[in-house]
Amino acid sequence: MTLAQLLEQYLSLGIFAVAATLSALSVLAWRRERDRRMAAVSVGYGMFAVYGLVVFLEYVLLPYFPHAPLELLEHGSAVLILGGLLTFFFALTRE
Repeated sequence: MTLAQLLEQYLSLGIFAVAATLSALSVLAWRRERDRRMAAVSVGYGMFAVYGLVVFLEYVLLPYFPHAPLELLEHGSAVLILGGLLTFFFALTRE
């Protein structure tokens, strides 16, 4: 793998780890507070975690699947970033 691919893979693994941890902590806070905004925040972090996992697994699955569907899955999963950002926006603006 090239340096750029390794960088993308390791950063995606880091995004997954941080987002999954923050999502789990947000779920714990939601269970304690029962605030809808915390539920939305945990879903947003979950979307970021799924995105990081998809990008990380692209290179792991490359020998087993054709390149085109994996590339489409990776680029299509960017909609999770948009969904996460919109979830945070709605959680912040709702009262």
